[in-house]
Amino acid sequence: MDNTPQAPQISQPARERIAANLKRLRKERQLSQERMAELAGFHRTYVSQLERCVTNISIDGLERLASALGVDVQALLAPFIPCE
Repeated sequence: MDNTPQAPQISQPARERIAANLKRLRKERQLSQERMAELAGFHRTYVSQLERCVTNISIDGLERLASALGVDVQALLAPFIPCE
């Protein structure tokens, strides 16, 4: 019997949660990607890449996005359940 600790299973990677929550929160606030980028101090293409899971974001960047959206960082990291 192997007693080696196992890594927990991740049901939804952080990058996917951030992408889905960013897009949802941005649209709820009726912000374009360009306006979202301006508010957070990013380029529009970076916001697009985040929403498409093409790139990662730093913790500092995550804080900037959260601040621009008026939410806590946890709102961007929360599990996302798509509408059916």
